Amino acid sequence: MSGEPLYRDKGHLQRTHDRWVHRIGKDLEGEWTPEQCGLCRYWIPLSGPAGADWGVCSNPASADDGLARFEHDGCAEFDEASEWVIADES
Repeated sequence: MSGEPLYRDKGHLQRTHDRWVHRIGKDLEGEWTPEQCGLCRYWIPLSGPAGADWGVCSNPASADDGLARFEHDGCAEFDEASEWVIADES
């Protein structure tokens, strides 16, 4: 079976986001840690639309190294970047 890549399907992306947020037990209405992944020097955002909320940790000292993470999560190995890390559009 073949078809269009699903990263272009906004409905699929929203369902995936919702499923992943539920899987990690994130309460989107709750409190956020100030040391969020999206502000960490080791954050590598996914490309495309999913990169607005999801990326991969590249900190070898973190238990999350190499794992897809929600940008608003954090860990004990947080190392602040000079700005919020977003995917390059180039």
